[in-house]
Amino acid sequence: MGKPMKKPLILAGLMIALSSGTPVFADDDDCYVPMSQWQSRDAARSWAESQGWDVRRIKIDDGCYEIEGYDQSRREIEVKIDPSTFAIVEFEYEDDDDDDDDDDDDDRRNYKKTAPAGPIAPVSPPNNGLFAPASPPNNGLFAPGSKPNNGLFAPGSKPEVITR
Repeated sequence: MGKPMKKPLILAGLMIALSSGTPVFADDDDCYVPMSQWQSRDAARSWAESQGWDVRRIKIDDGCYEIEGYDQSRREIEVKIDPSTFAIVEFEYEDDDDDDDDDDDDDRRNYKKTAPAGPIAPVSPPNNGLFAPASPPNNGLFAPGSKPNNGLFAPGSKPEVITR
């Protein structure tokens, strides 16, 4: 009896979702503005500077302008704005823990690969018995100069198979 009820519920849910006028899986920090209605980047920069922000970069993300820069207190900010009205869609301080995964971009750009000063000395393995030079494991299978005694590798022998 569960199957006949499932289809009407799915159809009802689909009709409600489609009639809402907004995308079903819309992210709350996306902008859905036709490009013909966008204001210029220069206008976005002027608006941001009128807010007292020092603009470092303006890019497009999820259909919004994303402004990276500093506020009046010199805290690093990332602000998404609607490209037609400049309404703030999302505002983040870059030192917050809930930042997007874009944070690591600056770290990768500023990372310099430098070799350590002077020659590199060889590293010895730890003295824990596991890394003795040229010593086989002490498990009875690989005694020096002998073959395993379990018959698994002897010509013509068949391994014992255990099934459960």
